Amino acid sequence: MSNNTRKRGPMGGHGRGIAPAGEKAKDLKGTMKKLIKYMRRYYTAVLFVILFAIVSTIFNIVGPTILGDATTEIFNGLMRKIGGNGGIDFEKVSHILFMLLSLYVVSAVFSFLQGLIMTHVSNNVTYQMRNDISEKIHRMPMKYFESRTYGEVLSRVTNDIDTLGQSLNQSMTQIITSATQIIGVLVMMLRISLPMTGVVLLTLPLSMGLIGAIMSKSQPYFKAQQKYLGKLNGQVEEIYSGHNIVKAFHREEKEIEAFEEINGKLYHSAWKSQFFSGAMMPLMQFVGNLGYVLVAILGGFLVIKNSIEVGQIQSFIQYVRNFSQPITQLAQVGNMMQTTAAAAERVFEFLEEEEETEIERNVVPIESLNGNVTFEHVSFGYHPEQTIINDFSVNVKAGQKVAIVGPTGAGKTTLIKLLMRFYDVNGGSIKIDGHDLREFVRSDIRQMFGMVLQDTWLYNGTVRDNIRYGKLDASEEEIQGAARAAFAHHFIVTQPGGYDMVINEESNNVSQGQKQLLTIARAILADPKILILDEATSSVDTRTEERIQKAMDNLMEGRTSFVIAHRLSTIRDADVILVMNHGDIVEQGSHEELLAKGGFYADLYNSQWEAV
Repeated sequence: MSNNTRKRGPMGGHGRGIAPAGEKAKDLKGTMKKLIKYMRRYYTAVLFVILFAIVSTIFNIVGPTILGDATTEIFNGLMRKIGGNGGIDFEKVSHILFMLLSLYVVSAVFSFLQGLIMTHVSNNVTYQMRNDISEKIHRMPMKYFESRTYGEVLSRVTNDIDTLGQSLNQSMTQIITSATQIIGVLVMMLRISLPMTGVVLLTLPLSMGLIGAIMSKSQPYFKAQQKYLGKLNGQVEEIYSGHNIVKAFHREEKEIEAFEEINGKLYHSAWKSQFFSGAMMPLMQFVGNLGYVLVAILGGFLVIKNSIEVGQIQSFIQYVRNFSQPITQLAQVGNMMQTTAAAAERVFEFLEEEEETEIERNVVPIESLNGNVTFEHVSFGYHPEQTIINDFSVNVKAGQKVAIVGPTGAGKTTLIKLLMRFYDVNGGSIKIDGHDLREFVRSDIRQMFGMVLQDTWLYNGTVRDNIRYGKLDASEEEIQGAARAAFAHHFIVTQPGGYDMVINEESNNVSQGQKQLLTIARAILADPKILILDEATSSVDTRTEERIQKAMDNLMEGRTSFVIAHRLSTIRDADVILVMNHGDIVEQGSHEELLAKGGFYADLYNSQWEAV
């Protein structure tokens, strides 16, 4: 589902950029152990992958020897024909070639099977990781998301898991086949000729030196490439989500310049990383060609001495190529494994983050609660060294309307976060009907609350589905009843499709006031015992404001309500007004009582009237 504010859930909110991904792993060994442990449910499938890869590789390794036998038979036949003692035994050659073809077919079948199984394993691992992250998100404390960009979490589900899945699929089979091929080819070369094998092994230090030099040069550029790719994705996502603001402030050129700067850095790092990566194969081929030359010279000498057959030279030259190629592939897999480990490390870091803790004592059924709320000497700070709410106490009776007012930064929103138990208090307690919030399961507490915020949240679905989000099993009659109570029914039925009209991704086929009426209808349908309202009429016209206010009055009837008020004229009928400043309740009482005091509230109220 998509939504117009990028954050799923009744709380609303705004999306932010995607964080950089693909850095070098801090703990390669530890991360790979975690990944292997995570894949434990696929051990049997991986075992078959290993078995099939080994069998496929062995059959491929045997092939050059059989082909060499065919070459030797043809050569000997030609020699016999020249000497007048017979000719080529085509039946024997055909038999050898048929055996070779059969081996290659069986090898291809096993290779296909291991690739199919490995694709299944890697896709299942990434599928499970996405599910685990999705479930983890709902168990995370609010402080985690408020201290990081949303894009950083998104990058775990997209960039990192995609990278992990692709590299896991490629690297695992490559390691198995390359290692098997190196060992098998070495055995076959030793079986043919010890001196020629020694010549080939002499080229290994040169090959390994070149590989090490290229990897050390290319790794920083690969790291930079992934870093700037993440930044570029974040910048695009951020600008797209705030496209209207960019246009309103005429910042198109500046954003284009910022994009071009990051894109330029991505281009240069990608170019250099691919240059070094591309240089590896030609250099390795050069070293391999040196080996071919040395093998051809030495092999010719050994044939003259009748130490080996001509066909064995052909087989050996093929083995030389098959020996150097997997070494190069293993070096490339080494680079890939760094990327795999870095992506896996970021995923596991998120999955191992601290979750919301539950201390369930005498759990009270929320159905038996009435909605009396008591704050007893509450103190709180987002950081231990900085307390922003000091010794706050108030007693709210069920059904009362409580307005919370104060200047920006006074602590109004923080108070609501404590009430919803997005954070736990540092001192004192918050109680509902005499029961400490910490005795409840968080999900139970939040079922008691309904929220209508200034930032509306609607997802890409029908009007009916958006209202039913407050109660998924609601009947059509209940949905329309809630819409009528919210004064939304009339505008809904006049829209194309009525309740079946699809609200698009940016919700631009309904007005701001209509969005707010739909969120109120959603809250009415949910029928919560306690309401939290962030005054939602500041961005609409007077007529729509009156309609929203009536809908909110219907919603608040008979329910305990906490209203964060920005325009003080809208909360004059509140039972209690809490006046906050610097985290403390500096005044409390009714509208008339507070005006009569002539204190902080009176100054706020009069300053708003003077500004009109």
